[in-house]
Amino acid sequence: QVQLVESGGGLVQPGGSLRLSCTTSGFAFSTWWMYWVRQAPGKGLEWVSRISPGSKQKGYTDSVKGRFTVSRDNAKNTLYLQMDSLKAEDTAVYYCSQGADYHNPLLRGQGTQVTVSS
Repeated sequence: QVQLVESGGGLVQPGGSLRLSCTTSGFAFSTWWMYWVRQAPGKGLEWVSRISPGSKQKGYTDSVKGRFTVSRDNAKNTLYLQMDSLKAEDTAVYYCSQGADYHNPLLRGQGTQVTVSS
């Protein structure tokens, strides 16, 4: 059974930082591309970042380039997202996803809320 559990969200002031974690089980984590996606209030899912199985390839949506850093620890089956210089527009529920089919709720975790506000 595939399980993904996000954590690390919270309330932070603009310019602050958060580190999200996604612990996984039930699949061969080290062989999958992993994704971070987010959903802002009233909007659809937006791809944020992705990372290849061996961490050599990483990608970011334009709005977070230079501020967010994705990483993974295959020994711990865990995905991370370091978020720096946070902005109000980063407010959303953040999900990790097993692979690119992140619209499939069976391949996502339950999400963690990130709120950027003063």
